[in-house]
Amino acid sequence: MGIMNKIIGGETDTPNEYVELDLDDFETVRGDADVRVRFAKIGGQQDIIDIKDAVYDGDLVIADITRHTTSDNTMERIVDDLRRVIEEVDGDMVQKGDDQLIIAPTGVAIARQKI
Repeated sequence: MGIMNKIIGGETDTPNEYVELDLDDFETVRGDADVRVRFAKIGGQQDIIDIKDAVYDGDLVIADITRHTTSDNTMERIVDDLRRVIEEVDGDMVQKGDDQLIIAPTGVAIARQKI
């Protein structure tokens, strides 16, 4: 839905809904991108292996952590493991709210202020 629908009312977007765009309408370099944005869901310690691989490959990862609380011991271990990866690749990592981690590879900095 557009911004006007949000302002004057109407249907609302659901947060988990994606709209598929026909990329042929845009000039893109789909196959040759230097950085890809990947999405992950962290359910446990084993899920960070794929995230680590993606970050080592130079991808930015947005990870859903809604299954864990920030004070959860498992979550603390996961964040510590990811922090070590970020230090190794000279990347960046932030937690967005209580439900997402954003993990960036080498050469990508995450701004802490909203625009």
